[in-house]
Amino acid sequence: MKNNKLILGIIAGLSVALIAILIAFIVQSTKQSKQIEQLEVEKERMELEHEYADLAEQYALYEGQKMVLKNDSLIERLEAEQIKVQRLYEELKSEKATSAKRIAELRKELETLRGIMRVYVAQIDSLNQENKNLRAENRKVRKKYEDISARAEELLNERDSLTAKVTIASKLDAVNIQVTPLRSNGKVAKSIKQIAKLEITFSIAKNVTASTGEKMIYARLRKPDGDIMIKSDSNLFPFEDSEIPYSCAKMIEYAGDEISEVAMYWDVDEYLYPGDYEVEIFADNYVIGSGAFSLKK
Repeated sequence: MKNNKLILGIIAGLSVALIAILIAFIVQSTKQSKQIEQLEVEKERMELEHEYADLAEQYALYEGQKMVLKNDSLIERLEAEQIKVQRLYEELKSEKATSAKRIAELRKELETLRGIMRVYVAQIDSLNQENKNLRAENRKVRKKYEDISARAEELLNERDSLTAKVTIASKLDAVNIQVTPLRSNGKVAKSIKQIAKLEITFSIAKNVTASTGEKMIYARLRKPDGDIMIKSDSNLFPFEDSEIPYSCAKMIEYAGDEISEVAMYWDVDEYLYPGDYEVEIFADNYVIGSGAFSLKK
């Protein structure tokens, strides 16, 4: 009998011990499960944090592209979503989202935000492509305009060059220019002291392209020191864009044919000294001929 009681006591003690061990195991297992669950939540939070960071970076990259969007309400919504992404990213960084439920909500929100971002990206890319096409078209139009402008300028230059050639071709041409020193009796002077007049003779060549009618011919005699021989300061004629002095002038009638032996005279009433002199003939605002002569003692 005593042995039975002893055995029952031992069995009861073992049962209690086993129950205690079982309870301890269950408690420990529950703690481990919670720790594992919390670790999973933390892992998911960190993954979401990185994904939100990537999405925030995408929004930042497209920040400068909003100017291509012409829809103001779309721009406002894009900015609102960008702020929302940043706010949720900050929540994840601060480790406020610690429950599996909140993590799941943020995961779902992330997918929604990604979908919205894809819509914006598609619209921006589409508008960028349109702008790219327009820029390409504008480049073509500008190139065509530049080509036309270049051709027009080329034609103007050709016209101006042709006009200049025609103008030059139509000017008179004084040839066989000679200056002869004469005595008062009309004979050739042998020395400077004998010179009473300087006779300037030349011919006007035939030119069927030149304008016809009365032509005023001007002659300029230049001394060896460069001074122009003039009778009066008022003896001026228009040349290019100014007025210059002349030594003598003569009116002729030009009909397009050659005029030979045109003569002009300079009465010497000043001191002449030995050296090389020059003569220039002008008509119609052109130098039509020039020559040189020397006077000796």
